[in-house]
Amino acid sequence: MPKVKITETILRDAHQSLAATRMTIDDMLPALKDLDAVGYNALECWGGATFDTAMRFLNEDPWERLRKIRAACPNTKLQMLLRGQNLLGYKHYADDVVEHFVARSVANGIDIIRIFDALNDFRNIEKSMKACRKEGGHAQGCIAYTISPFHSVDKFVSDAKQLEEMGADSVCIKDMAGLLLPYEAYTMVRAMKETLSIPIELHTHYTSGVGSMTYLKAIEAGCDIVDTAISPLAMGTSQPPTEPLVATLAGTEFDTGLDLVKLTKVAEHFRGLRERWVASGLISPKMLGVDVNTLIYQVPGGMLSNLVSQLQQAGKEDKYYDVLAEIPRVRKDFGYPPLVTPSSQIVGTQAVMNVVTGERYKMVPKESRALVKGEYGRTPAPIDAAIQKKILGDETPITCRPADLIEPELDKIRAQAAEYVEQEEDVLTYGMFPQVAEKFFAWRRAQRHLVDDEVGSVEKGYQPA
Repeated sequence: MPKVKITETILRDAHQSLAATRMTIDDMLPALKDLDAVGYNALECWGGATFDTAMRFLNEDPWERLRKIRAACPNTKLQMLLRGQNLLGYKHYADDVVEHFVARSVANGIDIIRIFDALNDFRNIEKSMKACRKEGGHAQGCIAYTISPFHSVDKFVSDAKQLEEMGADSVCIKDMAGLLLPYEAYTMVRAMKETLSIPIELHTHYTSGVGSMTYLKAIEAGCDIVDTAISPLAMGTSQPPTEPLVATLAGTEFDTGLDLVKLTKVAEHFRGLRERWVASGLISPKMLGVDVNTLIYQVPGGMLSNLVSQLQQAGKEDKYYDVLAEIPRVRKDFGYPPLVTPSSQIVGTQAVMNVVTGERYKMVPKESRALVKGEYGRTPAPIDAAIQKKILGDETPITCRPADLIEPELDKIRAQAAEYVEQEEDVLTYGMFPQVAEKFFAWRRAQRHLVDDEVGSVEKGYQPA
């Protein structure tokens, strides 16, 4: 048995982080047999942004993609990323929708569901964790790693213990910005190993340049599983590379048991894909380097590029460093949320507005209002009372689990989607992304008609043009 296990991210987070989630199923299929033969702990291949972008930009049914990967990888567990009560969208859904989505995900081939909440409010992941276990899936509870006066090793260990008590089959430390430093990782993982009886997995990004060192120290502390990406689509804003870590651990007490020759065969396929994407501009050179600003400002790389874009649109590019200084102030006002989707966008946009208008909270987007009101859940620290009053006025904040205020909606969604539905999963697709789904369903129907017309012509003796 390998001492340390590897989860491969090439089919999901690697291309989501480097190439805006543009890998198609046709890009994947030639490599799937070789990926399945490696002996990974799991292939992370679904969830996150892949669901939306598959339809929006690639004209692919995400459910069909999952079924094809499942058929091609019979020997390896498949893993997905789920945003708790948000599922794969950007708002909270009713419990009946969450339960049905999880059930269909497992039925279509998912083995492990990594479930996180942007605020680490575990009330928002309880329903999906229970649903996953009910369906026979592996429910991985997730902690979004961040740095603030309200976050510490003791706090994260306590959170991990809470996840175990909630029924998590394993715990993941999710470092979405590459902020976790090697010796901090060692201390945290060691403390968790002394407290928990379930496996611990670590996920980080290479953005700040410390990722591989962080993994090595976490492994020395007893980390059971780490997430890596095959080398052509590793590093930069992606994960640390798979092959160097496997080579480093080979022959030690932490040997992964993976074969570098098999990994090289996988890498050959994706090297060609990377070269094509770099040449076309889909992968920016900026995404491939180290950004030390990540450690200085504790802001994910993708969030920094969004800030630049917003300032350019406002003609205020000279205010870049003012915005960077404002981000930690807004984050403090808003209760120190981890900077991960959607809280990173909310905090960043509010900081831009505060700077551009010249008055703090003169303009407040509806997403900021929702966060301050409690519609996303409970923030790690209390929200500043004066800011809350300025934004909400006399409105009463929400203190319950936000989904408790949402009526069952699955039947309503099913009725709305009735004219488009060709499979049960289409109901869930429509429920999360109605506008994108409508366009995709119309395209899918048109494609079927084209094929039917061509088949009819051939049967009559005509050849399609």
